[in-house]
Amino acid sequence: MSRQRKSINSVGIWRLNVVRLVFISLVIGLGWRLTDIQVLNPDFLRNQGDARHVRKVPVAAHRGMILDRHGEPLAISTPVHSVWVNPQEINVDSVKLPKLAKVLHLNAKKIKNKINSNQNREFIYLKRRVAPETANKVKQLNIAGVALQREYKRFYPTGEVAAHVVGFTNVDDAGQEGLELTHDAVLTGVSGLKRMIRDSRGNYVGGGEQLKATKHGQNISLSIDLRLQYLTYQALKASVVKYKARSGSAVILDIKTGEVLAMVNQPSFNPNSRRGLRNSEYRNRAVTDLFEPGSTVKPFTVASGLKSGKFTPATIIDTRPGTLRVSGHTIKDFRDYGQISVSTLIQKSSNVAASKIALALKPEQLWQDFSAFGLAEPTGAYFPGEAMGHLPDPQKWRKLDRATLAYGYGVASSALQLARGYMVLANGGILRPVSFVKVDQPPQGRRVFSRDDMKQVLTMMERVVQPGGTAQKAAVENYTVAGKTGTVK
Repeated sequence: MSRQRKSINSVGIWRLNVVRLVFISLVIGLGWRLTDIQVLNPDFLRNQGDARHVRKVPVAAHRGMILDRHGEPLAISTPVHSVWVNPQEINVDSVKLPKLAKVLHLNAKKIKNKINSNQNREFIYLKRRVAPETANKVKQLNIAGVALQREYKRFYPTGEVAAHVVGFTNVDDAGQEGLELTHDAVLTGVSGLKRMIRDSRGNYVGGGEQLKATKHGQNISLSIDLRLQYLTYQALKASVVKYKARSGSAVILDIKTGEVLAMVNQPSFNPNSRRGLRNSEYRNRAVTDLFEPGSTVKPFTVASGLKSGKFTPATIIDTRPGTLRVSGHTIKDFRDYGQISVSTLIQKSSNVAASKIALALKPEQLWQDFSAFGLAEPTGAYFPGEAMGHLPDPQKWRKLDRATLAYGYGVASSALQLARGYMVLANGGILRPVSFVKVDQPPQGRRVFSRDDMKQVLTMMERVVQPGGTAQKAAVENYTVAGKTGTVK
């Protein structure tokens, strides 16, 4: 009996020792782990805490402003907030989720599905660039895992007045059309980076630690004069309505510098509200669209004739009987002008007289002179989608091609190219590149015609708006006006 009791005591002591050994081992293991974490590897807890409460947050760069030549804003960036969510932290079954959906005007079920399908991510947008009052409502909901990010939204103070020139950006503030696209690299800044601490609700607290400095975009001063832009816009819009035209374009250039002072198209669009618009409505027709310029090129034909030495302003051309047969085709005038001088040719816009000048010149010479007005080359404006124009190879010209070229058929140009050609007439024969950006030092350009020849052609063009001319309504009291009408079928 005593032997059995002794055996039982031995087993009990053995079990007790095992328990003591296990307990001591646990204490030693726990102590070692604490020592490892707090002494040997103190960054572990810090990293774990950072993973839960510290985030590297991008700091949006401010896109540079687009200004007119006098500093008036054409495109500015205003601060806004975007709503984003961390799918790993938000409770999709929260009673606040439907409230969030209502504030954002979104479908609650779609929000839930979007969150569930992005569980491997820590950042997804719910809605970009919300109104300030919406951002405040989201903040007041105080939903864990939902936060606001400061961004910038582009605003265009002049609306549709300068829309085709300035263009616009997309939701990520990248240039998509117009000068916003041309100068995107200059206007776009470089986003910075901050280390931010979040509270238990997922909201950022404090100013954070800057890891990478934000580099804001540069401002750009355009050549556009907003005062002229407004006046041109109003005049063109009124004319399109008055004459029930489908579209229209107008360009004003500084003849001494090549700067674009105004450029408008009708119809236009509001870059601040583009929903429902077609891509074709964004197109800057004055730059991208080609057309046959018709009789507006007759001053170029006359200039070529004067340059050849075969014609002077007083040279008489017989246009009787108001028609001219060329290669089996009949070229007609509005009426029989009889025998007229070269000066009268432009005033009356005689197709027959212009054709006779062109037929008296060599094809290569006529082509070179038309090219000298910039009709076969880019304007130098570097505008997105710019059309270069079309001037056929003179070696392929037939006699009829040369005759019809004289009054603007068989050649194609944009409104900007045509305006550039007229700039050569107005400045005394200098061809300069066109610029949408304000220039401090005008480019030298190159002389393509003599000053005397250009002065003579300009004098002829002044007669167009005088009594007997084709554009008497274009005369402006107390101003000298020179121009040329043009129509095509």
